[in-house]
Formats: sequence, structure tokens, C-alpha cells
Amino acid sequence: MVREAVFSADSFGDHYDAQVWLVDMSLRLKRRIPDDRERLDLLRQIHYEATRARLAPELVLAVIDVESNFDRFAISHAGARGLMQIMPFWLDEIGRPSDNLFHVSTNLRFGCTILRLYIDRERGDLAKGLARYNGSVGRRIYPDKVFKKLRSRWYQR
Repeated sequence: MVREAVFSADSFGDHYDAQVWLVDMSLRLKRRIPDDRERLDLLRQIHYEATRARLAPELVLAVIDVESNFDRFAISHAGARGLMQIMPFWLDEIGRPSDNLFHVSTNLRFGCTILRLYIDRERGDLAKGLARYNGSVGRRIYPDKVFKKLRSRWYQR
């Protein structure tokens, strides 16, 4: 299964990099997503969309960890949906009304695009971009949660 994921992952520099990253992150995520195929497919998609948006895949993992705890069907009290908790108004802004925010690849594409937009808007300031992503501009609580998850769970050791 890992071999299949490695050879289908086209966002890595080479197959060795893909194998190292996918195996490492898969072990970290196993408790939350026990199914090997589902977990490896999700990691491959996260790496692809993060790289496409010029984001560290580990940062995206930390955002998902904080936002939805890897529940792809999560809905917030404000109506945000999916892994990266995308608000439905984004369908009119960067998508189509028919896009399904519970579809993993759609949710990751939107989330990574939005996060990159906000980081760029904040001139590369990651904490401010994360706060904007969460709708908590001017506050540090959300960025600090993401940074804590990033340090404790997702950075490569």
C-alpha cells in the first residue's frame, strides 16, 4: 500500500522523499485514521495541495488537526465544513455553487488556496495569516494552537 502511494505521489522531488514523508506522517496519523489506504491517500492529497499552494504540508496537517481533528464531515457552529473548515461563501468567491466542501480534494484545494491568500495578504506573516484564516484577526489564540500542533505533532524529527 505504501509503495502504491509513493508511486502515485507526484508532488515530491523523488520516490525516496515520498516514501520517507508518507511513512513518517502515516505513523503519526494512524490513531486518528486507522485505515491505511484512506490515511495514505489523504496524506498524498495534503502534500499535493500544500505544495501547489506553496505551503509546508506539515502546516496544513496542523491546521486540519486544530480545525476538524481530521473529521472530513465536521461542521462548525458557524457552518464551516470539512477537514479545513471552509465557509460556504467561498464557493461563490473561488469555486462553484455545486462544489462539495466535504469532498476531500475540494476541501484541501479551497483551504490551501485560502490560507495562501491570507498569508500573502499579511506579507508572509504566518501568525497573522492564520488568524485571518480563522476569522480571529488581531488575536494570537488560533495561530498559537496551530503552532503548538505543528511543533508537537507534525514537524519532522
